[in-house]
Amino acid sequence: MGTFRAEQGGLALTAPHAICGDMPAELSLTVNGEPRRTAPGSSIADLVASLGLDPRKVAVEHNGEIAPRSTLAKVRLGDGDVLEIVHFVGGGHL
Repeated sequence: MGTFRAEQGGLALTAPHAICGDMPAELSLTVNGEPRRTAPGSSIADLVASLGLDPRKVAVEHNGEIAPRSTLAKVRLGDGDVLEIVHFVGGGHL
């Protein structure tokens, strides 16, 4: 929980990590069984983009739960999160 501090024109919420400096420089994740790092504040969509994947062609499991495609840009990653990402590839005719 943050702390309140007075500012001209009202109150501002300051996150505890901003005061204590305990926010990690990078988050440690496990993606498809492999360790990976990303910036704090990254969303699942940011991670998918960093992997060069088309977000319209992926299914993502985040900490054991399927993440609906409509939420990928809204869900922020946390340190220690575990993701499984499946990328669908179209095929041709034989």
